[in-house]
Amino acid sequence: MYIPNYYQMHDYGEIKQFMHNNNFVTIITTDGGKPIATHLPVNIEEHSKALYISGHFAKGNKQWQTINNNDNILIIFHGPHGYVSSTWYEQEDVPTWDYESVHTYGKGQLLDEAQLAEDLTKMLKRYEQHRENGATWENLSDQTKQQIKGIVGFKIKVTDIEAAYKLSQTRNEQEKRNIVSHLDNSDNPMDHSLAEEIDKQ
Repeated sequence: MYIPNYYQMHDYGEIKQFMHNNNFVTIITTDGGKPIATHLPVNIEEHSKALYISGHFAKGNKQWQTINNNDNILIIFHGPHGYVSSTWYEQEDVPTWDYESVHTYGKGQLLDEAQLAEDLTKMLKRYEQHRENGATWENLSDQTKQQIKGIVGFKIKVTDIEAAYKLSQTRNEQEKRNIVSHLDNSDNPMDHSLAEEIDKQ
């Protein structure tokens, strides 16, 4: 993606944390030259200094057929974003849109059933282990576990990462305070998250 120098992020630790915090992603491949996309949750793990992203498709979603040995898979991690009015600046300028986004590129492979069960175990543990009698893999009945037959697991080895944090870095401190204040007063919860990220900068 196009990223002006002042919006580029290079802190690998920060980027990985962003991915963990925003793990409902858009995965994009091509089928016969036509781009196709699916929105789904993923696991992110690091082994031997390599980053891996894993998850699963419904078997009826034919995008899984474009994954195995595909070297050009794009996964987009979306962060908070929102409209920034130029009336919040000290001098006349144009409005803009602030956002955080990470694009990863990598090579895919499909998982066998045992690997898929392991991946589901990790995902369910993240979201269910804190709940009383949570729906972890271990707590599911054998009958419910059979639904694994209806999904296809994948793992992608990340080969490249691009990270853009467009958070009003080019505005002066007073303008940043104005932007944060207006976003905090918005009725949109996403604006509040964006304000927090701008404030961190």
